[in-house]
Amino acid sequence: MSRAATRTVVTGLGIAAPNGLGTTDYWAATRSGKSGIGRITRFDPTGYPAKLAGQVPGFSAADHLPSRLLAQTDHMTRLALVATDWALADAGVTPAELPAYDMGVVTASSSGGFEFGQGELQKLWSQGSQYVSAYQSFAWFYAVNSGQISIRNGMKGPSGVLVSDQAGGLDALAHARRQIRKGTQLIVSGSIDASICPWGWVAQLASGRLSEGEEPDRAYLPFDAAAAGHVPGEGGAILILESAEAAARRGVRVYGEIAGYAATFDPAPGSGRPPGLRKAIELALADAGVDAGDVDVVFADGAAVPELDRIEADALNEVFGPHGVMVTAPKTMTGRLYSGAAPLDVATALLALRDGVVPATTHVHPDASYDLDLVTGEARVTEVRTALVLARGHAGFNAAAVVTTA
Repeated sequence: MSRAATRTVVTGLGIAAPNGLGTTDYWAATRSGKSGIGRITRFDPTGYPAKLAGQVPGFSAADHLPSRLLAQTDHMTRLALVATDWALADAGVTPAELPAYDMGVVTASSSGGFEFGQGELQKLWSQGSQYVSAYQSFAWFYAVNSGQISIRNGMKGPSGVLVSDQAGGLDALAHARRQIRKGTQLIVSGSIDASICPWGWVAQLASGRLSEGEEPDRAYLPFDAAAAGHVPGEGGAILILESAEAAARRGVRVYGEIAGYAATFDPAPGSGRPPGLRKAIELALADAGVDAGDVDVVFADGAAVPELDRIEADALNEVFGPHGVMVTAPKTMTGRLYSGAAPLDVATALLALRDGVVPATTHVHPDASYDLDLVTGEARVTEVRTALVLARGHAGFNAAAVVTTA
């Protein structure tokens, strides 16, 4: 089958982000530079060194889901189910009208339902095992979002979960693309992640990469001389993927194509070999059949850890040349959403392609030594036809995806 017949396109978006609930609200906030980062309210962070996070505002699961689901799901899964409903509606898909085995679900997860798990462990320790919910057996599990989405929508085709943090979100979309190329009609993919609870917070602090800044506008600063770690967040994006042929047959609007993807691993520390990010970029461009000069904007990983920012900037300069391509990291408005971050960046890139607007990297004063054309201050209005999205996971996972106009 030719590439033209197996192009994978995005026909629906469902977004839950700290600066906007739903695609319309999120995109309006992101275009205007509105941040969703603030002091944690889901628990009292007073005794912790890091106190800021990006939390999804105004979400009441009971307004969207039946009560039977509320008892058996974590906050993360509730967000994912609702975002999926929005994405399917956006794509004009009624699952009951499609063959069950022609629809699948591939998501990513970095931690599973930590908040649900914490609550049940507290019951175990304080009340006894008879008070632990039977739903604990799966509500915490990495694959629970894929499972609950597939059950709710009757999707019995190829499904799975990629367990990783930032890079995992792109890996999930790539696996979904692979299933489309194998003949599955529709795949729900992307990720919603959330672990803003004491148990999850301690696990995140162990990375040593969380910002301890207490001013929301100056806490998460990738490519800034004041960079001192990232601010975590919750949320992400669910995308509906189909073949271009299937989308044309249905006569629906297409946001763009997932045209290229690659993943690499960094070498072991002390090996003397270079980091793998540049190779991931080059392989993704080759997979998409585009040259570096074709890329209009890069959505950066934006670790906000000086040595990691340097690695990313060096990779971009080696591929595109100093100041050779627009670079943005709109996640400064949301925090790093772990496995949900890269799908949200892909969704943002697709909206940028649609509207010709590149959102800014807010609050950042770029360090000139990085030699990047970083979009700061206000969004930049310009034609966008090809975007590169980068994501890196803890311990050396790298992923890159190319999205283009369809």
